[in-house]
Amino acid sequence: MDLLQRPRRLRSTKALRELVAETRISPSQLMYPAFVRAGITAPEPISALPGQYQHTLDSIRALARELVEAGVGGIDLFGVPLPEQKDAIGSNAWAEAGILNQGISAIREEVGDALVICADTCLDEFTSHGHCGVVRDDGTVDNDATLPLYAKMALSQAQAGAHMVSPSGMMDGQVRYIRQALDVAGFSDVAIMAYSAKYASAFFGPFRGAVGSTLKGNRRTYQQDPANRKEGLREALLDISEGADIVMVKPASHYLDVVADVAATVQVPVAAYQVSGEYAMLEAAAAKGWIDRERAIQESLISIARAGADVILTYWALEVAKRSGVER
Repeated sequence: MDLLQRPRRLRSTKALRELVAETRISPSQLMYPAFVRAGITAPEPISALPGQYQHTLDSIRALARELVEAGVGGIDLFGVPLPEQKDAIGSNAWAEAGILNQGISAIREEVGDALVICADTCLDEFTSHGHCGVVRDDGTVDNDATLPLYAKMALSQAQAGAHMVSPSGMMDGQVRYIRQALDVAGFSDVAIMAYSAKYASAFFGPFRGAVGSTLKGNRRTYQQDPANRKEGLREALLDISEGADIVMVKPASHYLDVVADVAATVQVPVAAYQVSGEYAMLEAAAAKGWIDRERAIQESLISIARAGADVILTYWALEVAKRSGVER
């Protein structure tokens, strides 16, 4: 056959495929979500997230060193307080001796600026009711009463050594409120990675177990409706107007259209969070022998980057960073 165009030529060897790959995953663009828990003396396995742990202050230091050595770009840290430390407003979230701020300080002391230390800036892990803000008597979350608490939390995280804070509660105006608080206090260099398009997803289940969530009910009055695509872009643009340095779409794999919309429109880096349910499903299928685990992990990350994500939060960050040159 007289075929001038043979696309298969560029697929014939691994070296050729790597040479012309349109999308690449670098360890430096990955962030590792990690948990530090009060009151434990050794890392505790998380049953719904095989291979993941709730860390002590000592083991979170060791993890940070390991991430730096592997070339991972950053860590997104979540705190798990003792049950008795939770209250209606989540005050342990901004306590200097609170577990999250202790974890931030421990990592900063251990690795300095070699790893981007990002702190989750939300109250749900710290409130007795499990919601992301102040709850009114009628059970609804009070948006405006919550904003000063986010500012206090973000400021305490900056003081503890965070390079970046990450408001994830989906309160209107949260980025503006935090940015102003940080700037007034002299932390203008602390970046904000906003959870801009965070959907009320069924794929958060394993995470809620990992942080010991006490949530009753749901968060549909403040997290986005999964049916809404255009709203995701609107939220991202609002956050940028309020001072967000990075905007995030969460979850990642089931919202690649939103990732692509945001990436095609904005002029700031776009992050996507490959959430606990995405991780757990793939791990469960691999454990059954139904899929090739390593190839599926790589393909899932490639799809997120291909949609336009510059930064990917994934529980596989360390593993992927250690394992280079996986054949597609």
